Amino acid sequence: MVDPRQGVPATMTTEVRALADSSTLVFGITCHDPNPAAIVSWTVARDAGLGGEDHVRLVLGTFNDRRRGYVFMVNPQGARFDGLISSQGERTDSSWDGIWEAAATTTPQGWSVEIRIPIRTLSFGTDLDGWDFNVERWVQRSQERSRWAGASRDWKVTQTAHSGQLLGLPKFDLGLGLAVRPALVTRYSRPDDGESAATTMEPSLDLSWKPNPQVLAQLTFNTDFAETEVDARRTNLTRFPLFFPEKRSFFLEGSDYFDFGAGLRRDVVPFHSRRIGLISGDQVPINAAAKVHGRYGRTSFGLIGALTGAEAGVAPATSMGVLRLRQDVGEESSVGMLATSGDPEGSNGAWMAGTDFTYRTSSLWGDKNFTAGIWGLTMDEQGLDGGSRSAIGTRLDYPNDLWDVFFTWMRIGEDFDPSMGFVPRPGVNLYRTGFDFQPRPNISWLRKMSYEIFTSYYTDLNGDWQSWRMFTSPLNWDFESGDNVEFNVVFEGDRPDTNFEVADDVDVQAGSYQWQRYRLTAETSSTREVSGEVSWWFGDFYDGHLDTWEATAIWNPVSLVTLYAGAELNRGSLLGGDFEEDLYDLRVRFNVSPDLSFDSFVQYDTDSSSLGTNNRLRWTISPGSDLFFVYTNNWQVVGSSYLPQNYDVVLKVQYEIRF
Repeated sequence: MVDPRQGVPATMTTEVRALADSSTLVFGITCHDPNPAAIVSWTVARDAGLGGEDHVRLVLGTFNDRRRGYVFMVNPQGARFDGLISSQGERTDSSWDGIWEAAATTTPQGWSVEIRIPIRTLSFGTDLDGWDFNVERWVQRSQERSRWAGASRDWKVTQTAHSGQLLGLPKFDLGLGLAVRPALVTRYSRPDDGESAATTMEPSLDLSWKPNPQVLAQLTFNTDFAETEVDARRTNLTRFPLFFPEKRSFFLEGSDYFDFGAGLRRDVVPFHSRRIGLISGDQVPINAAAKVHGRYGRTSFGLIGALTGAEAGVAPATSMGVLRLRQDVGEESSVGMLATSGDPEGSNGAWMAGTDFTYRTSSLWGDKNFTAGIWGLTMDEQGLDGGSRSAIGTRLDYPNDLWDVFFTWMRIGEDFDPSMGFVPRPGVNLYRTGFDFQPRPNISWLRKMSYEIFTSYYTDLNGDWQSWRMFTSPLNWDFESGDNVEFNVVFEGDRPDTNFEVADDVDVQAGSYQWQRYRLTAETSSTREVSGEVSWWFGDFYDGHLDTWEATAIWNPVSLVTLYAGAELNRGSLLGGDFEEDLYDLRVRFNVSPDLSFDSFVQYDTDSSSLGTNNRLRWTISPGSDLFFVYTNNWQVVGSSYLPQNYDVVLKVQYEIRF
């Protein structure tokens, strides 16, 4: 057992069996439970968050390198979730979608699941008789976590340095390792109000080839991402742009090979694949793109090349490339380089290059995690001013269960703006530090307490302060029931040198501001049929006052249907005027099975006064072969009238053939 009592035998037995032949891995897992009626399992959707339900998690470290691997999760309904291990096990990239199958059933003795993974889904080291392997089980009603190996709260199950071994693997046969996936996209759309609707039909083609188990090469032609879900709308009351993640499957495959630096978060993203084919929300056609990633020995590499077509009023045709190399050093550390070339908007002479070194260990003082990293980047582009075009940073991190302590420093030049990256705030020195102390008192109804202080401090390159923030959590309790309550006090300061618009026709004047805000939050356990979270931010904001209410609710009336509802209401009163910024969203999911689902997503925000809906039917006919039907529509809301803006109806069929 890992939780709630570390190191004692689990209260429920879990049996795991594995079979393998030259092309397939099969796992059979039996989860004994004396009270099957109390099992918590709601969803059957593919890639749904299963953290609030009973589930089992398999981890495969297929290179035995203590750094990367695969995660497969299944709940008692057979819902599947998969991801890539990144940052040496510190996080899981859930955007990866592998080709695999699972089926589960509930029995009088508990529940069981069978998992089938075609070996072609995985990249793996050659001449290995065994892989890093671990299994973790979560029992939602008792909040119990048990693990086969590495049963320490300081270690995550994804840290393969503390996994067991899956031995006796056969010699796998990939065949030719070639997969061909043609697709046909039929679209009926009207780009905007006043324009005529038109029907188009275009083919596309994806090719992938594994010349050996360690390397994957991919090609895509006339790429269409019609099946990709729209971005969730967000409220922005700051003077800096928001970051939106990559969602397109071609760029998500092998994305962990392009990870760079320690502790960069979203302050500096030197390569953001979303910049290829998307410019300020406008789509640019990708005529062709190629990607190769893999490893030889202790060296991993990733390479992307893309040719985009011209889009009137947005960007000319252009070409771009990315190269990432990383060399394993010691047991868990690495050194590497990253380079990009080209500009999505067609500027000449655009390039960026940098290097990083990350020292990691999960055995400091025997069993503690510690990370120390340093990185540096430089770039250039035609037409830039004479300011600094480089960035450098370092991070120290002690991420453990009782104490989590970190320090980060960055210097970002005023002209550092890589064409294929994301830098929301250039021209600053950033200092970020904090700690989280999480004791577990011996109280029957209380699982864990958390006391947090996180600070960030920005100066310009001359050392004069620009903004700062201190987040404190004097109360943050996790109950044995799975519920949580939290109270926060936040101190902030900002010194904008120009006026900026915080909402329509409401400006914050240039000047120096300091204020204090508070938050109350309550979250209920997903054990219940209806669960959710509510929070209230209140206090000062620049030269006035701001209240923000946020609420989410999840209802699972039956296993086939899940309803999500969310709202964010902002009420501000500043010297520049009063404002209201609201955001509402509603999602309904019908899940006949993990391979047949319908998702309807509706959003409305008062900033744009736009109501939008995105509806997506996905039917996985066979692994790798899918049918998508997507309907997207937007309306401008004026008073009680709904004026149509644009709509898009797409039918996409793709079929994969493997050799």
